[in-house]
Amino acid sequence: MFGIVRPCRHRLGEKLTAQWTAHLCGLCLALRGDHGQLARIVTNYDGLLISVLTEAQADPGGSTGRRTAGPCPLRGMRTASVAHGEGARLAAAVSLVLASAKVRDHVADGDGLLARRPVALAARRVAAGWDRAGARTGSDVGFDTAVLVDAVDRQTGIESLAGSGTPILTVTEPTETATAAAFAHTAVLAGRPRNAAPLAEAGRLFGRLAHLLDAVEDREADAASGAWNPLAATGTSLDEARRLADDAVHGIRLALREAEFTDGGLAHRLLVHELPNSVRRAFGTPSCAHGSHPYAPPGAPGAPGGPTPPEPPRRDRRGLLAGCAVWLGLACTCQLCCGTYEDPWTRERKEGCLHNCDCDCCDCCECCNCCNCGGEDGCCSGCDCGCDC
Repeated sequence: MFGIVRPCRHRLGEKLTAQWTAHLCGLCLALRGDHGQLARIVTNYDGLLISVLTEAQADPGGSTGRRTAGPCPLRGMRTASVAHGEGARLAAAVSLVLASAKVRDHVADGDGLLARRPVALAARRVAAGWDRAGARTGSDVGFDTAVLVDAVDRQTGIESLAGSGTPILTVTEPTETATAAAFAHTAVLAGRPRNAAPLAEAGRLFGRLAHLLDAVEDREADAASGAWNPLAATGTSLDEARRLADDAVHGIRLALREAEFTDGGLAHRLLVHELPNSVRRAFGTPSCAHGSHPYAPPGAPGAPGGPTPPEPPRRDRRGLLAGCAVWLGLACTCQLCCGTYEDPWTRERKEGCLHNCDCDCCDCCECCNCCNCGGEDGCCSGCDCGCDC
């Protein structure tokens, strides 16, 4: 899973978490339905924003909606209500082309096994197949993915010409153009053409932000491996990158104010309140503290100077082979990602990786869980979170 919008379920709350999961599963199933099981590996967090925006603008009972999906290993063999329709299919088309671009980028950088020519050749063929698959699905929902493919192709040429002193926004332009087109088409699918312009602006700035944060997060690894990095290549400082990222976040917030939503709660939560967390995460701000222990008063067990708390009872450890067999079973049902399980070897009770939060959870007050901003009853009306939305 990749993407810059990775929300913390503690901040989302139960209602928005259920909606977010519905769009994530809907994207995954749309990929499977149109392109087979293998296509599901391109499911990503940012792609589902397309589905979220389409549903946020749509009239109830329109071409977007929900359906009950059957049991799935990714949900611990549980059924679920998932998003479906044109929004999910558009998200699938965009995700395929996005994944294709990512593969091509890794091939160009010679990352890992992709430095070997046979592997790189196979990866290029897979990427080309994803481009064609994305074009088919895009055509079905009236979206020409050529603008995305063109952006990917232009990106390589722009990077080859970029050097010290080249404006970083010259490098991010193809990504901005591609995401602007995808965001704007959600207004077409939802039957709200007036939203196309503000959503195109929000998409353009989202593409800029995604490119910048990817460059910041990869900066040290690229320097160590000698791979091309837009910040290093153009001589852009981290301070300047942070300024541009913060400006993009603010611009997205302003653009969303100009759009009309039927139910914009989740879209607002992800694009207004979660994006600042993505920026802080990329630039090294301390992450979510939900895993920390509550304050223990002096003298209490576990507090400085207090008695040592009793150790939990130990369970019999499994041997290497037995543990591997249990691990394989957990992996096949995806409980390692989505469920609660016992460690295959130590038998300690653990939660899947999707239960972990990686963000600062104290940036906004709890009233933002209702997330239907605008107006006297909006979530930020009287909210002291400083979001000024």
